[in-house]
Amino acid sequence: MSESDMPKIIGYSTIGALLGVIGGTIVIGLLLPGLPLLGLISRLFNWLFALDTVQALWYITRAAGIIAYLLLWLSTAWGLAVSSKIFDPLLHRAFTYDMHQFISLVAIGFTILHIVVLFADQYLPFSVPQVLIPFIAPYRPIWVGIGIIGMYLTLLVTVTFYFRRWIGQKTFRVIHLASFLAYAAVTVHGLMAGTDSVLLATQLMYAGSALAIVFLTVYWLVMMLQNKTTAPAVANAPVYRRS
Repeated sequence: MSESDMPKIIGYSTIGALLGVIGGTIVIGLLLPGLPLLGLISRLFNWLFALDTVQALWYITRAAGIIAYLLLWLSTAWGLAVSSKIFDPLLHRAFTYDMHQFISLVAIGFTILHIVVLFADQYLPFSVPQVLIPFIAPYRPIWVGIGIIGMYLTLLVTVTFYFRRWIGQKTFRVIHLASFLAYAAVTVHGLMAGTDSVLLATQLMYAGSALAIVFLTVYWLVMMLQNKTTAPAVANAPVYRRS
């Protein structure tokens, strides 16, 4: 697989997923003839995503928050995959590293959108100190404060991409471990402060993404321990030379 094929594959995968959702909805509607198809689709998506909300700004900020969470999850999972060398047989390492950095930046962009929209919301407006200082927000201050801490940790980890040559590889890796704390903080923030946490789709999203991170973390630790145990054995192996 070449790097030029990646956008095409991602595009085909997205189209396939959308067609699968639409096709599955149509099949369900056909299997339940007693319910009108359009009404079934409307009730299904309202049940999953609460699309009948009338507060546009709140809808935007919660949508941006979910997208930011998914991007942060993808960045964390991608970083674990890069560290575990999962992509090495398929993609060039420079590409996977740049992609990891790009995903982190996009996640920060949606996080900023998630925050900025709160300033314009008339139902529960936030002030600048309330979105920058943890635990003083008027809405669920503990869980919002944990989200703010997660935001700062994400910024710290992302900034180290640009200072890697000055801080050194060892320091870079140590700071990068904060990405685990950032992901955990943002997950707790989304679950406890998000108004969508009662929805089945949101609960499945958090559960599935968290399980993926746990699996990749365990795999990364196993590979790291394996490399540490095999390296001394290779170094101490006898070298046979021709006489």
